[in-house]
Amino acid sequence: MRISVSSDMDEPVARALVGELRERGHEVRAHGALSPGADPRWAVCSEAAARDVADGTADQAVVCCWTGTGASIAANKVPGVRAALCTDACTADGARRWNDANVLALSLRLTSEPLLKEILDAWFAGRPSDDPEDRANVDRTTRLDHGRTGT
Repeated sequence: MRISVSSDMDEPVARALVGELRERGHEVRAHGALSPGADPRWAVCSEAAARDVADGTADQAVVCCWTGTGASIAANKVPGVRAALCTDACTADGARRWNDANVLALSLRLTSEPLLKEILDAWFAGRPSDDPEDRANVDRTTRLDHGRTGT
């Protein structure tokens, strides 16, 4: 899988994330502080990783900043992106299942390396739900990207 990764800081957990993704066989494209010479500001690098997903050059993305909040907000401004800030494996599983999230947002402050592996296990094992209500909610968020919701 092609995964874009961004971080506004070159922190140990961000480097561990890139290493773990590569160990799992993913092709990683780095943005921000993880890419020498790239703009490390969280709004800039999170947008870049999210745009990779939106334009199809990446299958998914993982965006990181100190709390994960700014990275998730910036990523969610890109149409077609459903970014979820996940601080544990259960949330990551639910984000994939119920929200069909395609961008994982992580907190550099809260995520330890063991927790990172648990979150990634749940994220990659998760599959979008086929439940009609869940699909209707995801479809509505897609319509929000285009400025229309209907009823």
